[in-house]
Amino acid sequence: MTKQSATQVAILGGGCFWCLEAVFLEARGVLKVESGYMGGEEDNPTYEQVCAGATGHAEVVRIVFDAGAIEYHDLLEIFFTIHDPTTLNRQGNDVGPQYRSVIFVDSPEQEATARQVIAEMACVWDAPIVTQVQPAGTWYKAEDEHQNYFARHPLQGYCALVVAPKVSKFLSTFAGRLT
Repeated sequence: MTKQSATQVAILGGGCFWCLEAVFLEARGVLKVESGYMGGEEDNPTYEQVCAGATGHAEVVRIVFDAGAIEYHDLLEIFFTIHDPTTLNRQGNDVGPQYRSVIFVDSPEQEATARQVIAEMACVWDAPIVTQVQPAGTWYKAEDEHQNYFARHPLQGYCALVVAPKVSKFLSTFAGRLT
């Protein structure tokens, strides 16, 4: 009898993908994180097109994880801790639909878990959660220069001022879930 793989995929958008990627790369059970785009109409969008806000795509991360080491629920718990799910189409100074809070699901189980976690997190935030839950569509991997961005550019202004604090918050809040 062959053991089934516990490898699963989560696709999340919560502001700039550099922030999410840097955090999830530190989580135990995460095998791979890629930055990319999803949820829009434009085929093979570029970073510039997505940043202009006209493609309908969100900046997202595609997280490949070992469900035997970390559950989808846990990934969503981390997600709701490291971004503000109460601001529509915005994360801090990043404004536009490309920065929306969104969970792209690929199964009824993922959708049920996403809605459960949103309900659980509702009491944590002072304002209503506006995170969208949508069926996963076509995934477009971002350009190579956007992959593993924080690790390659930790002193770049945005990384030092925005990404680094999110990584620090994750490291202190979820110390037991580190790689």
